[in-house]
Amino acid sequence: MSEKTRISLESLASDLKRVSVGLQRGSFGMAQRFSEEALRRKNEVSPEAVKPYISRILTRLETTLTQDDPNRAAEDALTYSIIIQNYCQKNGTK
Repeated sequence: MSEKTRISLESLASDLKRVSVGLQRGSFGMAQRFSEEALRRKNEVSPEAVKPYISRILTRLETTLTQDDPNRAAEDALTYSIIIQNYCQKNGTK
């Protein structure tokens, strides 16, 4: 994984965590702002540059962030954040 991809993924994980916190606190404006940022970060990552399970997360991200149930969206965003963080730590730059 390239340094650029790693940085984009780490930033995406951070944005997703902020989305989760915002939704859990009822700060929907903050959650919306970081959702938009997360979707921009998603577009910086080439699906071919990451493992298939990360690519599937990237594909599902927009649907996940626009769910009607904010509690479910918060849980999913936090889960994806942790999975992406772990992927970055495990794979690093090569």
